[in-house]
Amino acid sequence: MSNSQALAILSLAALLGAVGPALGAEEPVKPYLHSNDNAGAQPFAGDHMLKAFHGREGIGRVVDGLVDGAVVDPRIADIFKGQDLERLRRTLKEQFCYILNGGCDYSGRDMKTSHADLGIQQTDFNALVEDLQRSMDHEGVPFRDQNRLLAKLAPMEHRVVVR
Repeated sequence: MSNSQALAILSLAALLGAVGPALGAEEPVKPYLHSNDNAGAQPFAGDHMLKAFHGREGIGRVVDGLVDGAVVDPRIADIFKGQDLERLRRTLKEQFCYILNGGCDYSGRDMKTSHADLGIQQTDFNALVEDLQRSMDHEGVPFRDQNRLLAKLAPMEHRVVVR
């Protein structure tokens, strides 16, 4: 991308931010470096995990189920109030697709930055994992493959939980 293209995109983003997000659109965020390193984990090798999650469509259903469950989970619903759920859904789908080796790039912020100031406690993290497990069960992801993904995500805990 050329500097002029990048400037045009930033200008357009600033203009859109000035008029506010459209219904169902993401809210603007401060610029940051886009990198797959921000996903917090390296992708699995091969296509087994992607198949276990039923491809990109299955990943989308797992993420939608996770977000839909989390926002009504009385243990953690308050964390999601006032958050950009459109952006959350998109970046989680990208993150899972990248980690599951589905050929996606992750465009979200790094884990520490994206969770800063949310005050996430260990019990909140555990509740979110339970919501993710429920969504993976609903999608029919085999238990051993659920555990493989959770093991890949587990090291992120220290970047998001307030100590």
